[in-house]
Amino acid sequence: MVTFGGIFCVVILAVMLPCLDVALGQSTDPSEVDALGAIKRSLLDPMNNLENWNRGDPCTSNWTGVFCHIINDALHVTELQLFKRNLSGTLAPEVSLLSQLKTLDFMWNNLTGSIPKEIGNITTLKLILLNGNQLSGFLPDEIGNLQSLNRLQIDQNQILGPIPKSFANLRNVKHLHMNNNSLSGKIPSELWRIPLLLHLLVDNNNLSGPLPTELAKSPVLKILQADNNNFSGSSIPSTYSNIKTLLKLSLRNCNLQGAIPDLSAISELGYLILAGTN
Repeated sequence: MVTFGGIFCVVILAVMLPCLDVALGQSTDPSEVDALGAIKRSLLDPMNNLENWNRGDPCTSNWTGVFCHIINDALHVTELQLFKRNLSGTLAPEVSLLSQLKTLDFMWNNLTGSIPKEIGNITTLKLILLNGNQLSGFLPDEIGNLQSLNRLQIDQNQILGPIPKSFANLRNVKHLHMNNNSLSGKIPSELWRIPLLLHLLVDNNNLSGPLPTELAKSPVLKILQADNNNFSGSSIPSTYSNIKTLLKLSLRNCNLQGAIPDLSAISELGYLILAGTN
């Protein structure tokens, strides 16, 4: 009976906690309510997935895709998860007013326009998941300001221009997925300075110039995937034999030439793909 009573009390508390928030008059930070309104106005929602974004408070009324936490005694939006909602339109710069946002997820929609540079002001961001849209324009340098960022997924869009050198400042990023776009210019040699970078995926772009020898200094890089680019007849740097953590090196159809370096010291290398090279 005592055990049952203990469990009963825990259940009651778990159910009552959300009610206590409402009873105390807590509501979403007003600037974040305005930000969500601007985001909605910039989107086209033919399936009415965001129909309840006009009813009540975003956090306490459980708006679709909006997740909140209490931070400093106030309710803040910490996750915006709108994966595969058949949304089009653009991503409003007012998203930067979601000052406590950790996850920005618009994967597999039909967004157009560019990634707003204001995203670089959301210092709490850990996940930017924008893959599988129709985004264009250049990558904002300001993304390099996001010191908490763990993953950047912008693959399968139509993004143009260079990879910003500022990305070398992303000290906590582990995954840079930028493949299947129209990126051009060189892979910045500075990217080796990212201390936790595991995956660098830049395949199926318009990148050129030599492969950066400096990537050999990447401390934990496991996957370098750069297929279907145009690296100007350059060779695979012999220094890549020093990337001891490498599991996959994929450079098919990259206009490479010259000798294949001795990579036998990379004991875990499981995939070496050089098809369509010279």
